[in-house]
Amino acid sequence: MTAPRSIRTTLTPPDDAVVPERHPEAPAPGELLGSHYGQCFGCGSEQPHGLHLAARAGEGVSVTAEFTVKPAHQGAPGLAHGGVLATALDETLGSLNWLMHTIAVTGRLETDFIAPVPVGSTLHLDAEATARHGRKIFCTATGRLDGPEGPVVVRADAMFVRVQVEHFLDNGRDEEIQAAMSDPDQVRRARAFEVNP
Repeated sequence: MTAPRSIRTTLTPPDDAVVPERHPEAPAPGELLGSHYGQCFGCGSEQPHGLHLAARAGEGVSVTAEFTVKPAHQGAPGLAHGGVLATALDETLGSLNWLMHTIAVTGRLETDFIAPVPVGSTLHLDAEATARHGRKIFCTATGRLDGPEGPVVVRADAMFVRVQVEHFLDNGRDEEIQAAMSDPDQVRRARAFEVNP
């Protein structure tokens, strides 16, 4: 038996990629998107040590978000853990899918750590979907300190892959799936997304 080949996906969209479009029923610019799942480490309000990242719809296919770095998020003494910063970027990028009414998962995430992020600081994030090709959605994000005009301290480029609800039903743990499916808001959101090609 031969070992599976490693497939590396580029973050450069192909020449025939299209510009992503905002869904007509997407939240209005400035509207808070809310959590997609209460136990999500990135945005869930029920996750005690999570980021509690709050994302807002922007213009076009863009979002803004922020989170405050707490002591539970540190790596080096007094500084945010790089994995936590990557999670904040990933969560913000994933929020773009709400504006396209598309269910998608992270296929690739490439992160640049530019400067340290101290505990107690608030990271301001901006993300934008830049291209779409087949099931792939290409996007980019930056994180700034001291407000939306502050210095860039982290950035990321990513490629998300569109999936159907069955992706989660087939791969998640039954108890969490049942809890999510008993939440009327989760069921409503899932149904809204099922109508997409």
